[in-house]
Amino acid sequence: MKSVKRVTGNRRQFLTYASAAAAAVTVPYTFTARRASAQSKSERLRFALIGVGGNGTRTAPVGKEFADLVALCDVDSSHLAYGNDLLCDGKADLYSDYREVLARDDIDVVQISTPDHWHTKILIEAMRAGKDAYCEKPLTLTIDEGKLIRKVQKETGRVVQVGTQQRSSFNLFNKALAVIADGRLGKLKRIIVGIDAGGWSPEIPVAAVPKELDWDRWLGPTPVMEYRYMADPKPGVDRKYTNGHTHFRWWYEHSGGKLTDWGAHHIDIAMLGIAAAGQNNDPVSVGGTAHHDVEFKDGMPVQHNRYNTARAFDLNVAFADGDVTMNVRHDVDNGILFDGERGRIFVNRGKLVGAPIEELADNPLPEDAINKVYRGMPIVGNDRPAHWANFVHSIEHRTLPISDVHSHMKMLNVCHLAGICCRLGRTIHWDQSTEMIVGDDLAASMMSRPYREGYEIEA
Repeated sequence: MKSVKRVTGNRRQFLTYASAAAAAVTVPYTFTARRASAQSKSERLRFALIGVGGNGTRTAPVGKEFADLVALCDVDSSHLAYGNDLLCDGKADLYSDYREVLARDDIDVVQISTPDHWHTKILIEAMRAGKDAYCEKPLTLTIDEGKLIRKVQKETGRVVQVGTQQRSSFNLFNKALAVIADGRLGKLKRIIVGIDAGGWSPEIPVAAVPKELDWDRWLGPTPVMEYRYMADPKPGVDRKYTNGHTHFRWWYEHSGGKLTDWGAHHIDIAMLGIAAAGQNNDPVSVGGTAHHDVEFKDGMPVQHNRYNTARAFDLNVAFADGDVTMNVRHDVDNGILFDGERGRIFVNRGKLVGAPIEELADNPLPEDAINKVYRGMPIVGNDRPAHWANFVHSIEHRTLPISDVHSHMKMLNVCHLAGICCRLGRTIHWDQSTEMIVGDDLAASMMSRPYREGYEIEA
């Protein structure tokens, strides 16, 4: 499907509202959003949404407060129709091929909300095409893809914000980091990261590909596999099992399971916490145990008709600072427990608790404590709105956003190492200085994957 119309003209210049916010960082989001919406058309960014599924329709409405959404791209025509009605009042230009979007010189920004296995190829080509990008997490499918992205980002200077919006949560996660940075916990000794169990499925039969879905293009760089789908047989249960939309994250062919799903959020905050405490968060090894519902040989699933990512896990990450360890597991509360010499706190998307938090009533943090952990950038809104505001601010000033690709990949590499540990059933050793797995040739070979012919990534 090509666009219903093509827009011509020179690339629009813009003046983002975020520069004004820099002088008034306490202005409520509701006010600043109205200001952004009131800007003239010629001053606002124009962006395209590539991948109009769940994350796309959740994040794009926030982006619309700061930029004009003019184009949608998806390999499923039903997604395009739904997204166009929901997000654009039926007025967006529609595409099935992202390359047509990148070819437009009047689009400033792309939001990449595809399944994980497409992130790297589209992002690299977007940067090469002169686009800034908001890319959902996890940024990559493999460790080596992260090296390619970082290389291209440095070469092009494009601004890339990764969708780990917990980095822009000021009342919870940034407040927790500020408490740690202010020494309220002392030296960190132990961190427990709870990310819930992975997905389960019965055996899923091969099914006819929906007529609206281009399955071959959905697979893209990953190996050819048969489309599988099954509705839950239990009466009254509205649940489905598939290797396609939404459930792609439970297949190693397309994702990394819980470890790169929730792990990309919570392990991120855990490692930022180590750095905030002034300790070395360079990973050196990942070991532990995991359970899969299918058999593996040499790190690859041998059964292909049910979800194959780790469903249960108890993993330990060691760091260059030998005083602190991180335990990543499925069977504790979702969130992060920071345990230090002077106290402990627990934080997730619903709460921030612990004695050091209660003590803030009588001994508050310095006024600039949260701003310091936010690298001194303007604070506008909270969570996703703040994350998009930071992205727009970084575009105007050509600076690294709060979730830049370089710091994100240091964290995400730990998630990938954890996945390799689960698949091989042994401890994986890592050299941060060379960014290589050491002492294990098979594990090292899993830092990359071959791409299907016609979908290679050229960096």
